[in-house]
Amino acid sequence: MELVEGVVEIGTERFPDVGAFVEALGDVAEDNAVTVQAFDARYVVSRRHLERAVELADRERGRGQAIARDRGVEILLYAAGRRQINRALELGVGEGETPVVVIVDDESGDAEAEAAAADSVAAFVNPAETLGRYEEDRVREFYDIGAAELNATDAGLEALVLERVALLVVER
Repeated sequence: MELVEGVVEIGTERFPDVGAFVEALGDVAEDNAVTVQAFDARYVVSRRHLERAVELADRERGRGQAIARDRGVEILLYAAGRRQINRALELGVGEGETPVVVIVDDESGDAEAEAAAADSVAAFVNPAETLGRYEEDRVREFYDIGAAELNATDAGLEALVLERVALLVVER
């Protein structure tokens, strides 16, 4: 799995709307036979957050228990800890300037295909370190993590988000 970090600007000549950005990512995915999924980095607590979403999505797809037909959407659902695509899309890219983390992953582990696709995706964003620079209030609200829950554990916010990701499997 490759991660591309940066800032994307939606509403410009290059990407007049979110659909144009998603289409460009889809073209890269198709050209390289990989999965490409973009996330608003303000909701992504760590690399492990995304790795776990990929692991669980692939495991459930392998069992024939996928929620979505598209692997990228399935990964998005797991990262969001939600079965409803509309709610999970909040983790995606929106209008304006958005810090992003983009997953580029080949199910069979083809590192060359991942690297080529990651290079293509990198051309779509302004380079910036975005992973791990989440907005705590935004994350807590999205994942419904209250102060009492956060104070009741020594594990921290990342562990609670990872728990939400894992719980999606149980919520069937």
